[in-house]
Amino acid sequence: MSASAQRLKSSVAEKVNRMASRPVEVHDPSVLYLPEHVLRDSLVFLARQQIGRRYVLGGTTPKSGFDCSGLVKFVLAALRLGVPRTAAEQAWSGFAVVPDTGALLPGDLVTFGNDVRADHVGIYSGAGRFIHASVKAGKVIETSITRRESPLIRKWTGARRLLSLNELKIG
Repeated sequence: MSASAQRLKSSVAEKVNRMASRPVEVHDPSVLYLPEHVLRDSLVFLARQQIGRRYVLGGTTPKSGFDCSGLVKFVLAALRLGVPRTAAEQAWSGFAVVPDTGALLPGDLVTFGNDVRADHVGIYSGAGRFIHASVKAGKVIETSITRRESPLIRKWTGARRLLSLNELKIG
């Protein structure tokens, strides 16, 4: 990675951390235009920072802990991308992507459940892996998306893309 790309990534990381700890201002004059891949990297970066945080049903913050949809909402809110609160609702955000690791991009949402309803969600991190708040592990983890079937592991049912423009506004 070039020095300028590294500086931009550091700048984005600092901005993400600042935004995560302050309320969002609707008419904030500081607007930054970033390429889609930088935002995707920032989503994955922020999600990875939450690895090890404890699982708490209904949890929405690093301090209190996360459930799966609370983690997704927190990470996306840091970049001012709004999603609904529950996994079932988040499974309809953005637009559908074929649930195949070859079609996914880092930052896409991956959903799990049955053929009728999603009841688990995570953030695709690339290379066939995703970050999620796991009930079984009791914490936020990064794991393979193609896990062997088990009664304790939900079926991968879908993927959603929220970042789809070449440039997105963050501010």
